[in-house]
Amino acid sequence: MTVSPPAPPGTPTVPSQAGAGAGPPSTAGPPSSSLATEAAGNLASTTKTPPQMQGITPRWLLKVLPWVQVSGGTFRVNRRLSHTLGTGRVEFAVDGGVFRVIPAQLTELPPLAGYDDPQALRGLAEGCVQREYAPGDTLAADGAPVEEVLLLAHGKAARIVPGEYGTETHLGVLGDGEFAGEHALADDAAWPHEVRALTHCTVLVLPLSVVRSVAARAPGLRDRLAEHRDSDGPPRNKRGETDIAVASGHEGEPELPGTFVDYDVAPREYELSVAQTVLRVHTRVADLYSEPMDQVAEQVRLTVEALRERQEHEMLNNREFGLLHNADPRQRLRTTHGPPTPDDLDRLLARRRKTQYLLAHPRAIAAIGRECSSRGLLPPSGEVDGRPVRTWRGVPLLPCDKIPVSAAGTTSVLAMRTGEENQGVVGLHQRGIPEEVEPSLNVRFMGINDQAVMSYLVSLYFSAAVLVPDALGVLEDVEV
Repeated sequence: MTVSPPAPPGTPTVPSQAGAGAGPPSTAGPPSSSLATEAAGNLASTTKTPPQMQGITPRWLLKVLPWVQVSGGTFRVNRRLSHTLGTGRVEFAVDGGVFRVIPAQLTELPPLAGYDDPQALRGLAEGCVQREYAPGDTLAADGAPVEEVLLLAHGKAARIVPGEYGTETHLGVLGDGEFAGEHALADDAAWPHEVRALTHCTVLVLPLSVVRSVAARAPGLRDRLAEHRDSDGPPRNKRGETDIAVASGHEGEPELPGTFVDYDVAPREYELSVAQTVLRVHTRVADLYSEPMDQVAEQVRLTVEALRERQEHEMLNNREFGLLHNADPRQRLRTTHGPPTPDDLDRLLARRRKTQYLLAHPRAIAAIGRECSSRGLLPPSGEVDGRPVRTWRGVPLLPCDKIPVSAAGTTSVLAMRTGEENQGVVGLHQRGIPEEVEPSLNVRFMGINDQAVMSYLVSLYFSAAVLVPDALGVLEDVEV
């Protein structure tokens, strides 16, 4: 498509589109900062194509996300107040293979949520002992008394109970930063299931004897654990939100419960991020080599393509707003054995209502195909935006090479519900910015320097927001 960047003062408007070109390396003199005339001449003679760019990808994420206008540059996500405790993961410090619990991270355990005595937390952290387990080892036996809290520093472990017909039933997989046995901090309890290592596991155990010793010296901790044992806090629904009192099935004139919908007093705000570059075009190139193809237009076109590729990368990988880093801990799952099996995909879909898209690296999609083939399954194809794609349970499985694959050969699969009306994932941008050539993208003339090189500032403003936690899920540790 053709876009029109601003023209220098006193010159006719030049149609604009992306790109960056580079001439052949110079054998003498300083390096060139703009397109060389030798390369520009390639567009001015013979029958030719526009400049081609190998780095353009389908960019499915940008296509399927609904975009929300953010007029003030900041997007606030208001949610109902949640009282769910311990939804995060415990973080550790590592020094030469030795893991240490960060004391403040112990408040991720539900019985310690909201507890803020640094001395007592430090005492609990120092009482943790590191242990190593091989694949298949039992970390905790079903029905045995809980004598320690397990903090999984690295690896994967399964929660297993006996099945109805003599088989084993897997209740889920624990991963890095997750924990088990925390309920015994406030009360005597037995293990409701077996915890078994699936891979090599590094575990820090917090003995209950240490907890009792620290609580004897810290009355606040003792009171906090007793409060957790005696009260579950305000009524909450299964999502952790404060409950709305409702009466039903009554007759006559009973007194109805009073209620109100509480809100989070500190909602998250998303500011628009920016991707920018300075495009340089020599005036001689723009003047003499713009027939039959406009040089500035082709330069801008390719530059915009590069910015769009970076936009999708940032929307997935940016630590502030990227989807891979902003999925709720309760919506992060791990594969049962490593490769992405149909069972893993079903568990991922079951975590949210109305999943609309699955996004995965092409190598992960190939691994999913192998697992389906090994079971004799042939998932049907679907169509998105007029293009055939693979599906799972009717949900399109879209390729995205911006999802990283680690050196160990593992990656992630995203499941999304999109749109404001669905309380899903949305893209953020701002239309109507000065000198706009595409929504939320502008090209601004910066002047001509002493070398007769024109400069254009190309800027793209964007972000992404997850409106409610279950709108986005991630299947982690997917072996490809």
